[in-house]
Amino acid sequence: MKKMVILLAAILFLNATAIAEDFMHPMDFKGTQEEKNKVIQLIKQRVNKDFCQSELKMCQATTLRMMEKQNLDAFKKASQAQNREIMDRVIKDYCTSGLDMCSYSNLWMMYEQNLEASKESLAW
Repeated sequence: MKKMVILLAAILFLNATAIAEDFMHPMDFKGTQEEKNKVIQLIKQRVNKDFCQSELKMCQATTLRMMEKQNLDAFKKASQAQNREIMDRVIKDYCTSGLDMCSYSNLWMMYEQNLEASKESLAW
């Protein structure tokens, strides 16, 4: 049991570390050609992982291109985000936890939802 816990912790740490090295934070994006190339490469890798290497097995060119475009559009929107605290929390929750839902489309969607929720409060 102890070995299993250590193994799980190591996997989560390595997953978080790998993302940290390869991940382009949208709010840190300056728009250089090098960064643009990196974002495109990251999106292609993520879409391939999600749709070709997962249980979905939906590895068709049309699906891949559609999801790549969706993620690039989401990244562009996320690069214009204003609330760093909310964006960082979304990235932490979806990229460095055990969820592994670190696509830019997921991040942008959750950023928007959390930004809206941050303006609300419980009332009768």
